[in-house]
Amino acid sequence: MSPVARRLVVRGTVQGVGFRWSTRSRALQLGLVGYAANLADGRVHVVAEGPRTDLDQLLAYLRGPDTPGRVDTVVERFESARGELTGFVER
Repeated sequence: MSPVARRLVVRGTVQGVGFRWSTRSRALQLGLVGYAANLADGRVHVVAEGPRTDLDQLLAYLRGPDTPGRVDTVVERFESARGELTGFVER
């Protein structure tokens, strides 16, 4: 299965609560590459690449009850994977 990319913008109480760390941890468990970065307006931007089924699992985790903080909305966009990312980091 070809890797795809998913760009997510997460809104809610997602800064200062371990959200990026938990996102990174779950993404690494799934074998995804990418990053989670705080935005100046309090949202978190997540870019992840990998098989679509694994990306779906990451999205379900982010929308689920086990993430730190509180997620109000997740806006997502699919793209072609660029293959430029390695590992999964917090920015």
